[in-house]
Amino acid sequence: MEPILHEFGSLLLRWAHIVAGMAWIGASFYFMHLDAALRPTPDLPAGKGGEAWEVHGGGFYQVRKYLVAPAFLPDHLMWHKWESYTTWITGALLLVWTYYYQATLYLIDPSVLSLTPLTAFLIGAGGIAFGWIFYDLVCRSPLGRSDLKVGLVVFVFVVAMALFFQKVFSPRGAFIHIGALMATIMTANVFLIIIPNQRKVVAALKAGEAPDPKYGKIGKLRSSHNNYFTLPVIFLMMSNHYPITYSTPYAFVIVALALIGGAIIRVFYNKRHAGQGNWWWCWGVAFACLVLAVALCLTTTPAGRTALGLPALVGTAEAAPAPAAAVPGEVQDVVMGRCSMCHAAEPVYEGIATAPRGILLDTPEAMERNKPLILMQAALTHAMPPGNVTEITPAERAALKAWATAR
Repeated sequence: MEPILHEFGSLLLRWAHIVAGMAWIGASFYFMHLDAALRPTPDLPAGKGGEAWEVHGGGFYQVRKYLVAPAFLPDHLMWHKWESYTTWITGALLLVWTYYYQATLYLIDPSVLSLTPLTAFLIGAGGIAFGWIFYDLVCRSPLGRSDLKVGLVVFVFVVAMALFFQKVFSPRGAFIHIGALMATIMTANVFLIIIPNQRKVVAALKAGEAPDPKYGKIGKLRSSHNNYFTLPVIFLMMSNHYPITYSTPYAFVIVALALIGGAIIRVFYNKRHAGQGNWWWCWGVAFACLVLAVALCLTTTPAGRTALGLPALVGTAEAAPAPAAAVPGEVQDVVMGRCSMCHAAEPVYEGIATAPRGILLDTPEAMERNKPLILMQAALTHAMPPGNVTEITPAERAALKAWATAR
């Protein structure tokens, strides 16, 4: 019963997390667009606000922004915060549910570092919390007066944390934690900075006082940071399902390229929406980051080097080629002993209710049918077994590779 409940819980949490994330990202992108699209209007003093006219869904919208506050507050004031909070809460629960509850399966890789589940949890949660503390201190320091300096310091810090997580967790676990660190910074900006400052403005208005404009400026700055984080965070969360991105020894460089490429795309759209022209060179930079990432994955991962016909970076004993028409007994023994406790009609590994992705590997016919998946997941990227929980050896991986690539 427990494995079944765990799988349904994972599904529901992931569903809620994706839906909440769509709402938050959509709102974030819309308001960044709106800020950039504001134009002066005669009935608002210069530098005090602006308006934008938009058409959508068969109607016209007149949207105004007051840089400090309006003369009065309507009763139907809407706060945009729960999109962010719900995204973080569901993401945190999903992290606990998947990576901490099943740490030995998804988070801990003894070949990287031997950890207990409790130690892994403390490192992961502590690293995420430290990320927010460091970022907030940088923003409050004299460096915070320069967007460029803050950006450079935070960039170096995030890449350094990616390298740190890579040295203690499984490759997949490392990527998800750097994404969680950045997402936590984004939500903490909303919860601890933007909304509290906005409440101070509202309180001043209700008291008949003039709000301090610094609160709006600080909130706008943190909101812009969130905007530039968004695309890299989405990439990190999605790439968690694509082993080729995190199986390279230089996965932290992939993180750096995602940060640069994702942020520069937002620069393009922010400038475009502000009527400051089309900075097409931004797409050139983003494309260069993509090319570098692909080149890095091709040249530093087993899968990429095989595709290019390059020798392995670390030599392992290759098994003798096996006939393609049949599954050799040696290969059957490896798959049955290292894979089929999860990939079977009735998995016997604790915490697994159904075969992951519905892939069965408990018969020779099933092994032959899923040969490409075995090659990619177990022989080339070493993504399976997760964290090498069944302790498959390099020689066994070599046997799988020889069988799966034999003509």
